[in-house]
Amino acid sequence: MKMGICGVMVSNVPGFSSQGGLIERRGGSEFSKYKFIAKVKMEITVSKDQVEAIIGKIVEEAKVGEIGVGKIFVVPVSDVIRVRTGEHGEKTERMIGGCADMLATSST
Repeated sequence: MKMGICGVMVSNVPGFSSQGGLIERRGGSEFSKYKFIAKVKMEITVSKDQVEAIIGKIVEEAKVGEIGVGKIFVVPVSDVIRVRTGEHGEKTERMIGGCADMLATSST
């Protein structure tokens, strides 16, 4: 939150890449020809001016020099819609109870 991240989604997902892993089995049968291992997927949405700082912090904190630590994919977000109000764009995080208010409360 100190860097302006106001929300993170974390999912446990099976996956594979160059490090291999265990064969996934379902109902006693091999799930596929690929080897799956447990992975964690984090989704963080930030404004364009925050991207490089957030990437730097993630790399700094997560880098341990081992294969399989992870990758960062940067994907542009075309719009943000707050379902409750139907509002679009960056103002969805600047409303009462949004990111700006959370940051103001946490720093006092």
